[in-house]
Amino acid sequence: MMPKFFKKFHHQLGKKRWSWKNLTNSFSFPDLQPLAIAWIAVTGTVLGTRHLGWLQPLELKAFDLMVQLRPDPGADPRLLVVKITEQDILAFKKWPISDRVLAKAIAELASLEPAVIGLDIIRDIPYEPGNAELAAQFKNPKVIAITSIGDSERERAGPPPNISKKQIGFSDLILDPDGIVRRNFIFTFHQDSTLNSWAMRLAYNYFDTKKIETIITENNEIKIGNTVFGRLKPDSGGYQTINSQGYQIMLNYRSPENVANTVTLSQVLEGKLDPKLVKDKIVLIGVSAPTVKDIFSTPYSATVSGNRLMPGVLIHASATSQIISAVLDGKGLFWFWDEWQEMLWIAVWGAVGGCLAWRLEHTLSFTVSAIALGGILWGFTFFLFTQQGWIPVTGATLALAIVPAVVITYKYHQSRQQQEIVMKLLGQQTSPAIAKALWKERVHLLQSGLLPGQRVTATMIVTDLQGFSTISEKLPPEIVMPWLNEYLSAMAEEVQKHQGVINKFTGDGMLAVFGVPIPRTTPAEIAEDARLAVSCALAISSRLPAMNQSWIDRDLPAAKMRVGIFTGPIVVGSLGGKTRLEYGVIGDSVNIASRLESCEKHRQEDTCRILIGEETLVHLEDKFEVESWGALPLKGREQKVNVYRVLGEKMLGK
Repeated sequence: MMPKFFKKFHHQLGKKRWSWKNLTNSFSFPDLQPLAIAWIAVTGTVLGTRHLGWLQPLELKAFDLMVQLRPDPGADPRLLVVKITEQDILAFKKWPISDRVLAKAIAELASLEPAVIGLDIIRDIPYEPGNAELAAQFKNPKVIAITSIGDSERERAGPPPNISKKQIGFSDLILDPDGIVRRNFIFTFHQDSTLNSWAMRLAYNYFDTKKIETIITENNEIKIGNTVFGRLKPDSGGYQTINSQGYQIMLNYRSPENVANTVTLSQVLEGKLDPKLVKDKIVLIGVSAPTVKDIFSTPYSATVSGNRLMPGVLIHASATSQIISAVLDGKGLFWFWDEWQEMLWIAVWGAVGGCLAWRLEHTLSFTVSAIALGGILWGFTFFLFTQQGWIPVTGATLALAIVPAVVITYKYHQSRQQQEIVMKLLGQQTSPAIAKALWKERVHLLQSGLLPGQRVTATMIVTDLQGFSTISEKLPPEIVMPWLNEYLSAMAEEVQKHQGVINKFTGDGMLAVFGVPIPRTTPAEIAEDARLAVSCALAISSRLPAMNQSWIDRDLPAAKMRVGIFTGPIVVGSLGGKTRLEYGVIGDSVNIASRLESCEKHRQEDTCRILIGEETLVHLEDKFEVESWGALPLKGREQKVNVYRVLGEKMLGK
């Protein structure tokens, strides 16, 4: 019959078998409920947080990191930037630089036949001397000047007077909430007309030289050649809360510094300029001197050494390079998933992380797998980024991290509850060491909630009280029961102390096994089980005189007992079905132990007689005093068994 603790053990484990399935087992719907709840709750929270824009700062930081990590293609050979440096300002001893200096620089560049010349300096009012000379240069259709729309009429700066509208572009840059320029504002409506950005106007003039047509599609999107410039939406990529008014695209930076070939204003004015750098190129003139403060934060700005800012003229050069690269090279424009695709992407990673935590029990395996999944997530996202695809990564990362964390917390809580129950149940009739070992080995011991049958070598103890039938006849049951429980409790305590497992109580007797349910396979382990079993029997024997005296003092009967011990092969495992399940101990070795207990009943020389077979004696290493009773026939067996009586432990020195 199965002991109570094993019945309860199976019952509890049957409820929570999910904890101990290996990775290849299939789920059942009840098993999935906690996982599904965790996944829905966490994914919903992440998506809700993302919708409110709370993840946008993290997504933008991830965007900046990927911008910094991707390969640098180097300078765009179709552009030339003329920088006005601090040295140039010192040389002219004046800021703003006069119109004459700018006019001379534009004239020098124009003589080298560029495709277009852009001036990134506000010239809405004269800076004499030379205003007339500069106005004459603005009559050249290749020259593109700037205006600034500003946030209000007070902040607006107009273009140079008397210049064609086709030669004007606004130079305003859009800052994200963290003050970083990541978007390119390519045109907007201003004063009842469409106004192109300076970079877009430079690109248009360049495309005119290439005979490339620009049209507006049915969706009101700009199409230049075969390239459609898709408009940025408020929730494109990692954005959720931006103002997307006007016509915006993501700014695809080419390089942190090497956007285009660069020369200084002094080099232009001194004629120290290679004509090949100018002919048929887009030339941008702008200020790089930090003191003028036409500098901005970009995705490249956050560095270990400090905040590296980029001059506005280089940002405009990046925007111009992006536009012409998209049309002529077929690359440079970012693409995005639809909102539902991004939500599905986040949900899938949450599910993957949850299933991983649900399935893998081993901490190291889970850790390695989780790191690998995180690497796959970021690696795939970065790969798409190198192909100009921006998809949310922090939302997916949070789902991948938080869902497993919730699942692991739930499993840990459930595991702790189970462990407390199992340890409590096992601890009633096994030693704490055996109970702890059972818990650690539960995955290997249990299959589908059952202990599978296995052949082991173990040592059995069978006990019985002499004359119990007579005692139970003479005394009423209400007296016999407490007296018997006191006796059985003492035996159970000793079995626990000696790391045995009580398989069952048989009225006044007991079957205890040493070496189960965790298989003991080595000779040393089998020998240790045999010695522990004999020591346990001697410990029970030593307690019996004191118990008898206590019973006599209370007018209860004294007891004598017999013990049979045998070591040999048995088969252990779960027996029965769903309605009744027992932990079975089957084998001839059990029968021999029982026959040893009951043989030669008349030879009871003291209160506790302990008989063992030779198969147990060989494992005792001469640590116990024994008395040979010779080869005795046992009931139900044809062959005789060599029987020995255990007298006690050998004294040291003997």
